[in-house]
Amino acid sequence: MENVILIIHLLLALGLIGVVLLQRSEGGGLGMGGGGGAMSARSQATALGKVTWILAIAFIVTSITLTIFAARNASGSSILDRLGSGPAAEQSEDADAPALDFELPPPSAEEGDADAPLTPRAD
Repeated sequence: MENVILIIHLLLALGLIGVVLLQRSEGGGLGMGGGGGAMSARSQATALGKVTWILAIAFIVTSITLTIFAARNASGSSILDRLGSGPAAEQSEDADAPALDFELPPPSAEEGDADAPLTPRAD
C-alpha cells in the first residue's frame, strides 16, 4: 500500500511541475505562444489554475499519508535507544572500570616520570 501511494505521490509531483510550467507567467514561461486554439487565454488560465489546485491538494494528502506510514513503521524506537547498545557499551562490562584504551602511568614522586608515555592496556 505504501509503494502505491509513493508512486502516486511521484506522479503527482511530476504532473504538478508540468502544469505549473505550462501556465502563463509575466515573463511568458512555457505557456506563451500560440494565440488560437479551442480555449481562450482566460479560460485556459482558469482551467490550469484549477488543475494546479487539485494536484497540489492531492500532493499534500499523499505527503501526509506517507508521513503517517513512516511514523507507524518507526515502531517507537529512538536514535537515543540505539546509542546504549553500541560497541562502546559492550566494551566496558564493569561499571567501575574506566573506558580508556590506554593505562595511565603509575604515580611517582619524581617529576621526570610525569611525562611518561601511555602504554597499551593488556586486557
